[in-house]
Amino acid sequence: MTEIAEDGDGGNKEMPLTAHIGELRYVLIRCGCAIIVCSIPCGIYWKDIFDVIVFHSLKLCEPAVHVIYTAPAETVMLSVKVAFICGFILASPIVFQQVWGFISPALYKKEKIWVLPTALASTVCFLSGVVFSYYLLPLALKFLTEFAAGTLEPFFKVDEYLDFLLKLSLAFGFAFQLPVVAFVLSKLGWINYKFLLRNFRYAIVIIFIVAAILTPPDVLSQIMLAIPLLVLYALSILISFLAGPKE
Repeated sequence: MTEIAEDGDGGNKEMPLTAHIGELRYVLIRCGCAIIVCSIPCGIYWKDIFDVIVFHSLKLCEPAVHVIYTAPAETVMLSVKVAFICGFILASPIVFQQVWGFISPALYKKEKIWVLPTALASTVCFLSGVVFSYYLLPLALKFLTEFAAGTLEPFFKVDEYLDFLLKLSLAFGFAFQLPVVAFVLSKLGWINYKFLLRNFRYAIVIIFIVAAILTPPDVLSQIMLAIPLLVLYALSILISFLAGPKE
C-alpha cells in the first residue's frame, strides 16, 4: 500500500505507507517536544495563569462564585492540566507548521508555496478563537449565575470548572479553522463557493451538531459556538470564491 509524495520534477510519486507512518511519528514527537518545552514556564507560573483564566471569566458574576476543590491532590493535577493546555496554545505555531508540513509531500510544487502561509493562518485563527472565547465567557457566566440568583449559591468545583473553560476555549480555537480549511480545499479544487452556497442548509444542521459535540452539555455554550461558526461559514464562502479558480 502506498501514499503520494513529490518527485524531482514537481509531480507526485508513490511513497510507501510505512515511510508515511514513520514521518507521522516524527511529526508527533516534534509536536510533543514543543508542547513539553512550552509547558515548563506555564507550570512554573500556573497560579498566575490560573488567576488570569478563572477569575477573569467570573468577574461579572452576581452573586459571586466560590471556586473550591474537594480532594487533597486536586490542585497538583490542576497545575499539570493548566501547564499542558497553555503549553499547547504557546506551541500552536510549531504544531500547525508540522501538521501542514506533513501534508505538503502530497501536494504539487505550485501548491507547496501555500504551506507556510496556511500554517500561519491556522495559528492566527486558532489563537483568535481562544481569545474570542476568553472575552465571551464572562458574559456567558454572568447569564448562567444570574439565572438561579436568590435561589442557589454558586460553588464551582475547580477541576470541573477548568475543564469547562478549557474545552470551550479549545473548541473555539479549532472551530475558527473553518476559513483555513475552506481556503485549502478551494485551492486544491475539491470545493468551490457554489458548493458551499448549495449546501448551506445542511451546513447549519452540521454546525449545531458539531457545536453540541465540542461544547459542554448546555444549550447556551452550544449557541455561543454555533453562531460564530455560521459567521465563519459565510466568511468561508467568500474565501472560497477568492481562492478558487476563476471561471
